[in-house]
Amino acid sequence: MEDCTSGEEDYYYSDRDSLDGLENDESDVQWVPPKGPTSKVITKESLLVAQREDLRRVMDLLSLREFHARTLLIHYRWDVERLFAVLVEKGSSFLFDEAGVTVVEKHDLDSSPFATVACNICMEDVPGTAVTKMECGHNFCNDCWTEHFIVKINEGQSKRIRCMAHKCNAICDEAVIRNLVRKRHPDLADKFDRFLLESYIEDNKMVKWCPSTPHCGNAIRVEDDEFCEVECSCGLQFCFSCLADAHSPCSCLMWELWTKKCRDESETVNWITVHTKPCPKCHKPVEKNGGCNLVSCICGQAFCWLCGGATGRDHTWSRISGHSCGRYKEDREKNAERAKRDLYRYMHYHSRYKAHTDSFKLESNLKETIREKVSNLEKKDSKLRDFSWVTNGLYRLFRSRRVLSYSYPFAFYMFGDDLFKDEMTNKEREIKQNLFEDQQQQLEANVEKLSKFVEEPFDQFAEDKVMQIRMQVINLCVITDNLCKKMYDCIENELLGSLQFGIHNIAPYQSKGIEKATELSVCWNPKAENTGKCPTPDYSPNEPGRPSGSGGSYESGCSSRNKRPRTGSLGSCTIDLNLPADVID
Repeated sequence: MEDCTSGEEDYYYSDRDSLDGLENDESDVQWVPPKGPTSKVITKESLLVAQREDLRRVMDLLSLREFHARTLLIHYRWDVERLFAVLVEKGSSFLFDEAGVTVVEKHDLDSSPFATVACNICMEDVPGTAVTKMECGHNFCNDCWTEHFIVKINEGQSKRIRCMAHKCNAICDEAVIRNLVRKRHPDLADKFDRFLLESYIEDNKMVKWCPSTPHCGNAIRVEDDEFCEVECSCGLQFCFSCLADAHSPCSCLMWELWTKKCRDESETVNWITVHTKPCPKCHKPVEKNGGCNLVSCICGQAFCWLCGGATGRDHTWSRISGHSCGRYKEDREKNAERAKRDLYRYMHYHSRYKAHTDSFKLESNLKETIREKVSNLEKKDSKLRDFSWVTNGLYRLFRSRRVLSYSYPFAFYMFGDDLFKDEMTNKEREIKQNLFEDQQQQLEANVEKLSKFVEEPFDQFAEDKVMQIRMQVINLCVITDNLCKKMYDCIENELLGSLQFGIHNIAPYQSKGIEKATELSVCWNPKAENTGKCPTPDYSPNEPGRPSGSGGSYESGCSSRNKRPRTGSLGSCTIDLNLPADVID
């Protein structure tokens, strides 16, 4: 399997020989190297270069100026491939009209100006040297242009500043805007540049800020699918779609509802609301422990359980002293039973979710223990020298435990009445729930077995017993990995895939765990590949506060990826356990 047999230097150590006989079904299939990382870390150093690369592609293809290319890309959310597809299918006229770009023939902007020009905005005669003509042919005095640009920048409209002329939709040249504003407000010109840079993140659905707190300054770009989980170079693992903690196989909506339910303890509040009444005097919740509807609070106040109104303390079979509120309503009993059932159901799923989450955190402490065990085994005179099975087993335990823990919130909403009440009949829900729970129980049983073997003091065992544990761990790695894949396949195809409204998407299962984004190279000029040097950007805007990130589909020639040496020992290398940030030491 991928995690136990990978030969990639960026992942775990090879133990392929020990898997003979476990992959008979695929023995005749030619092995294909796995695809490299498809997510990139965008730092503020690589932001400008990455953005300009996408701009250059559009400018070269359509023979456009930079601000026109930027306007097109902002409209298509910096999706260059989609932009090209629209160009091929609909033509350039449709492309420009849809994005609101007016490309006009260039007038002679360098012709000798008149001595004086009447500005149609301020209605003043100004020297020709103090007038700027835009690409669309309209000219106004520099003061009016500057005021127009300042207002638009302060309003946050830096990305698409249009000409001041009436009904003119032409986009103003960024260089003209920058030069005029910088003469009066240098800080505002830097703000304008920063807005243009940050549009590469803010308007790009495939690029998002890393949600780390405090912010690490990075953005993450994904290539294929926005419904995925990634790990930033700062170590934070998160869902790219909703920016919450990684939560598959829960959908983003399920995870949002689950965290809110756990945080607010809504079911407990619901139970208290149904089973207690506030005292009309001290307002503390009071539970009725008898059949009589005359209830007394510990503060001494008597009140009617049916309506909550204050009463006297005396009553007869027919009435309560000083009070009458009509007949008892039967639906109150039904509401109480429903609240009790919903609470018990929530407690069932929450207790199992929390049990596996707690086990996950406790098992994270095995890192140091495993290092000590392997170190003790290496000191022995043994034929066994490759201990990658320990690393792979520990990693697989974490990965499978994580999937198992999040499968319970998924089941809570998948088979409850909150989200899919009208999507399935009761019979369909029962069949699907049995199917899912069978797979869930199989995974749970094998994860517990794997945990047991990993925690064994195998450094104290004889060599033959160590070999037995080794084969058990390798076998369980394969089994749990397959069970995780089957569970995700069941969720995607049998459960969520069969629903009428496909609003629930989950990140695909990755055997190697959440992908670590690699840093995007800052080399964008193809000529730089021959020299081995990276060109310096033309300008570098000052970016106070949090820096920007970017995204695009072009890969540069200089690689910043660092390979880790392969070794058979745990003591001389970094063990990547794919742990969430809150349990990493």
